[in-house]
Amino acid sequence: MDRDAGMSDSDQTRIAQQFIEAIPHARALGMRVDALGAGMATISMPWAEHLVGDPRSGVVHGGVVSALMDTCCGAAVMAHPEGPASTATIDLRIDYMRSATKGQRITARAECYHITRTVAFVRAVALDQDEDRPVAAATGAFTVER
Repeated sequence: MDRDAGMSDSDQTRIAQQFIEAIPHARALGMRVDALGAGMATISMPWAEHLVGDPRSGVVHGGVVSALMDTCCGAAVMAHPEGPASTATIDLRIDYMRSATKGQRITARAECYHITRTVAFVRAVALDQDEDRPVAAATGAFTVER
């Protein structure tokens, strides 16, 4: 993802969406870049029957939420003004607080709040339509490759 200072936010978001669509699992999950800013990213995905982990309740599998949060965190690192040319997950801790509501879009919001020479630090939250009760929260560390 290009962080050219001359680009508008909509141009950066469009480029980020093209990047996300090039990642097979992100494309398969229907991820959409909703917002991208300096060290911030918001990516969402729709509820879909084939992503359900428990057919009785219709709850999306936790691995789907994990993939969404990991992708969003990586996008926040890449969008940071001091961001790397590439990044990879070193560590990602996800605390699941509740099941996402059946049929509702899931949105991840991530912030890259600190970058060292070799590591970027990120925090994120996953939400459905009930934004007062997070589905999950995450903290992570990502590689910085210049």
